[in-house]
Amino acid sequence: MRQAGRSLPEYLAVRGDGSILDAIANPDLSTEITLQPVRRYGVDAAILFSDIVVPLHCIGFGVDVVPGVGPVIEQPISSAADVARIRPLEPEVDTAHVLQTVRNLVAELSVPLIGFAGAPFTVASYAIEGAPSRTYSKTKSMMHAEPIVWFDLLDRLADLAIASLRSQVEAGAQAVQLFDSWAGALSEADYRRFVLPASTRVFDAVADLGVPRIHFGVGTGELLTAMGDAGPEVVGVDWRVPLSEARRRVPKALALQGNLDPAVCRAPWEVVERETRRVLADNDGHPGHIFNLGHGVTPDLDPAILEQVVELVHREGRTDGPTA
Repeated sequence: MRQAGRSLPEYLAVRGDGSILDAIANPDLSTEITLQPVRRYGVDAAILFSDIVVPLHCIGFGVDVVPGVGPVIEQPISSAADVARIRPLEPEVDTAHVLQTVRNLVAELSVPLIGFAGAPFTVASYAIEGAPSRTYSKTKSMMHAEPIVWFDLLDRLADLAIASLRSQVEAGAQAVQLFDSWAGALSEADYRRFVLPASTRVFDAVADLGVPRIHFGVGTGELLTAMGDAGPEVVGVDWRVPLSEARRRVPKALALQGNLDPAVCRAPWEVVERETRRVLADNDGHPGHIFNLGHGVTPDLDPAILEQVVELVHREGRTDGPTA
C-alpha cells in the first residue's frame, strides 16, 4: 500500500537519492522495489511502485516530486489557459516505462498486482496549489468561483487517470486503485457537486476490464457513502472510522480496505498486536475485508513489526480468501 517498501533496508540500498520520478523511470529498479515488500512480508498482493503525478509529469506539464516535500508544480494552474496545457496521455509513448514495469512484475509475481492512478481532485489540488497544502484554499476557490474552468480541469485529469489505468490493466495489472488522498478536505456537498462526477467517470470507464476497483482517501469518513456511490467494488477506510461504522456508511455490496493506524506500528509489539486484533474483531468475520493500514507505510517503521502484523492477520484474520 503506497510505497509499502520504503521502510525496508533493501529499499534504501537501491532507491538512491533524488526524485522518485527518476526511480519510476527505470523499469528494472521499479520492478525490484515493487517486489521487495512482497518478498519480505509475504503479503497477498503487490502495489505498483509509481506515483499519482506520473501521468501529469509524463505529458510534460512540469511537475517534480521533491524529497521531503512532495509534488511541486513548475507553473501552477490559475486559469483556463493553464488547464489547456494538459494534453491527452498516450500510455505506450508517455508512460512506456510504467507499462514495462507492469509487464516485468506480472511475469515474476505469484500474487496479483494492483495498479493505480491519482483521482482527479487530488491531482488537481497539487496542480492548482503548486505543492502540498494544508488548506486547499486555491483549489476550493477555483471550484466555487470558476466552475467552468474547474470542470474542464477535472475532465482532463479524469481522462489521464482512465488512460493510465486502462493501460496498466491491459499490461497485466489485476486490480486498480484510485487514490483521492486529499478529498477529505471537502464537505460531502462539495464532494458530490464538484468531484464525484469525475471520479465516477473514471470508475465507469474501466468497468469493462473486469478487474476489482478500489477507491481510497484520507480523512474521508464523512465521504464514505459518496465514495461508494462512485462505483468501486472496494472502499478504503482510514484509521479514523471503525470498520463497523464504515459498513453502515457504504453500499452493502462493497468490500472495505483498512484500517490499522500506521503510527501505532511504531509502538511495541504488544500494542500493535492488540490494535491489529481490534481491527479484525471490528470486521467481525465479514468476508469483504482487505486488511491494510489506514494510510501508507511511514519510512521510520520497523519492518519486523509489519512482518508480525502480516503473520497475525494470515493466522487469525482469513475468511474466504486473502486478507492482507
